[in-house]
Amino acid sequence: MPWPNFNHIQLLRYAGLFQYASVGTPFLRYQTLVEELAQRQLPTSYVHLWLGCYIVFGIVYWYLTSDLGDQRRTPLRRALQIVLLLVLNVTVVAIGWFSQGGIGALLLAVIAVALPWLLPLRVALAWMVLQNFSLVPVFASIREPVFSLSDAFLQSSLYLGFIVLAFVTSFVTKRQVEAREEQRRLNTELRATRTLLAESSRLAERMRISRELHDLVGHHLTALSLNLEVASHLVQGAAQEHVRQAQSVAKLLLGDVREVVSQLREDDNIDLTQALKNLTEGVPGLDIHLELPPRFGVDDPKRAQVLLRCAQEIITNTVRHAGARNLWLRFERSEDRQMVIHARDDGHGASQFQHGNGLTGMRERLAQFGGRLDIATGKGQGFALDASLPLESRA
Repeated sequence: MPWPNFNHIQLLRYAGLFQYASVGTPFLRYQTLVEELAQRQLPTSYVHLWLGCYIVFGIVYWYLTSDLGDQRRTPLRRALQIVLLLVLNVTVVAIGWFSQGGIGALLLAVIAVALPWLLPLRVALAWMVLQNFSLVPVFASIREPVFSLSDAFLQSSLYLGFIVLAFVTSFVTKRQVEAREEQRRLNTELRATRTLLAESSRLAERMRISRELHDLVGHHLTALSLNLEVASHLVQGAAQEHVRQAQSVAKLLLGDVREVVSQLREDDNIDLTQALKNLTEGVPGLDIHLELPPRFGVDDPKRAQVLLRCAQEIITNTVRHAGARNLWLRFERSEDRQMVIHARDDGHGASQFQHGNGLTGMRERLAQFGGRLDIATGKGQGFALDASLPLESRA
């Protein structure tokens, strides 16, 4: 697989699993470990407990990092992840205690890889430092060699360097993934805006051509018909017949020009189909089900922009806050000449909801044209939104 297309989050996860597997190499000489503990007058059950804690750590880490980088985690899932992090820390302390060595500290780097993705930055930093110095009692309990409390603190500090290295590497990767996602979002919006601009330019050019045909060609053809009408009364014989034929051709040509102008004006709306498809394609972690009218056009460029910005804000809010996997986005024309946007997702919803800057801006854009915004949500019920925009100015 080419490196530019490699999933960096999964690469971090597998690097942590590789570190975990490396820590388990002492178990390749399991009987030797039992004999060494017996020589140090320690219970042989320590090896079994050490192995059990090691297996528990691997299972919990595999499950905990299964959705690393997924922003759709529910509050219950987040709470469960904190509990699992505590389980990982307890198993590391237990491994250090039963192994009577610092091998458990090597697993702290594995936890440090996951911390930036699961906790806010300040909380993750505090967690990293506290988990590192949680091994101080373990080092102080080692019998051979004997550690004083200050020696145990120093020994724990020695491991902090490579744990910080693992943490920073994971944090930088997280920031790069976020920057890439932001760049993708901006490129999508740029393509949609460019499509809208092209449609607006096309509409403006059609209007210019129709006006030129009506004002210039139509005017001259009308004048030509009037002059031919006068000429038909001034000439006699064969010349009069030719003048009447020219007069008929001029009238037919004038009718054709009027028909072309009418067709240009009938098709003078902005097609939003391609712009909305550009906006909804390739959104990571979210399946967008888009439904559009058969001929989705808007006469006013400003109203077209409002509809595009509303769809953009709905998608952004769903990705960032809803924790949804699916978004249903439907546009339809109502009988009273309004364009209505129906949006709903399968996210976790919210029992108490407050408008952010995005939804406030959407409501203000709609209000400028007499539109409205209705929102319905509830805990565990997803998020539903109905936005209506009049397609013509109200008296």
